Amino acid sequence: MSQEMHVFLNKSRVPDRSSWQASISSLGLPLVFNLNLNPLVDTGFSPAKIKDIDSGFEIYSESAKEILQSYPNITKAVGNRDWCITFQWGGNLNECACVMAASAGLVKLCNALAFFPGDDLTYDLNGLLNEANSCLADKRK
Repeated sequence: MSQEMHVFLNKSRVPDRSSWQASISSLGLPLVFNLNLNPLVDTGFSPAKIKDIDSGFEIYSESAKEILQSYPNITKAVGNRDWCITFQWGGNLNECACVMAASAGLVKLCNALAFFPGDDLTYDLNGLLNEANSCLADKRK
């Protein structure tokens, strides 16, 4: 079953790969992006490594307005953030950890808002860090 995470931010603040990677690393998360990642134009599967294990996620980028048509209940929380990076993943906990770490990096670096429609929840940085670490801990079992 596919899961989604929508991360809302201002398009003018979408980081390049190296800035985003540095934000994730500063949080102590073991995610390493594909060297060619371009969050403004990439679509589909983006390979990554989590704890040196091959993994990744699907990534899509579009106007926040398009996404908010499906989720009008979060419009106020999204505020003036005009762009959305959407991540999709399957049931794999490594992929989930990648998405949570990538989302945390955007929240920290860009004042982004992460929204998980599966549970109708918005996440702050601490919530994303807890989820990422939970995925990584469950994977070790």
